[in-house]
Amino acid sequence: MSSKDCGHHEDESRKLIRLILFGVGGFFFVVLLTIFIIWAVLRPTKPKFTIQDATLYAFNLSSPATNTLTITMQVTLSSHNPNRRIGIYYSNLHAYASYHNQQVTLATELPPTYQGHKDFTVWSPFLFGAAAPVSPFTLSSLQQDRGAGAVVVNVKIYGRVKWKVGTWVSGRYHLFVNCPAYIRFTGGGDRSGSGIQIVAPAKFQLLQGCSVDV
Repeated sequence: MSSKDCGHHEDESRKLIRLILFGVGGFFFVVLLTIFIIWAVLRPTKPKFTIQDATLYAFNLSSPATNTLTITMQVTLSSHNPNRRIGIYYSNLHAYASYHNQQVTLATELPPTYQGHKDFTVWSPFLFGAAAPVSPFTLSSLQQDRGAGAVVVNVKIYGRVKWKVGTWVSGRYHLFVNCPAYIRFTGGGDRSGSGIQIVAPAKFQLLQGCSVDV
């Protein structure tokens, strides 16, 4: 084969490589442009959660001999879908109460639901924690809150969400929600020694926004 033929084949190979690179680059450009257009048109926004109220049926911190916390409460949680063109599927939702990042109740499952455009959904789960062991740090914090006359219990939700646009449904995304509930120590409760007990039932109107991560 002459050097002229070799040069011709090399030119053809370089042209083919350039065409492949241009094709791949063009494909990714179209994909990115499509994603940008969809985002610009739909403006997807994560749901907004609010804790409306909390009814406390039991809140009893034992003496230092056992260091356990018993808590029973019902909370009213609402979720709002702010999107005009996007629906939201909720699944595998669970709610529990925590104090200083320590879980103090069992996780309660919430029913799965679909939330249409601009719709609201309300859940009212019961949260139970019977004689849950608390750490020395948690015990110390509760004693300080007792002196201040109020305690902040965080109601947390975790689960999955999917977005729906027309007939298209996305994959599942993790959902994490944190709702602070400010509970006041009502008069007549037992605060003797190191124990804490709130007179129950006691209902607290909260209307507090929650942090949401998707």
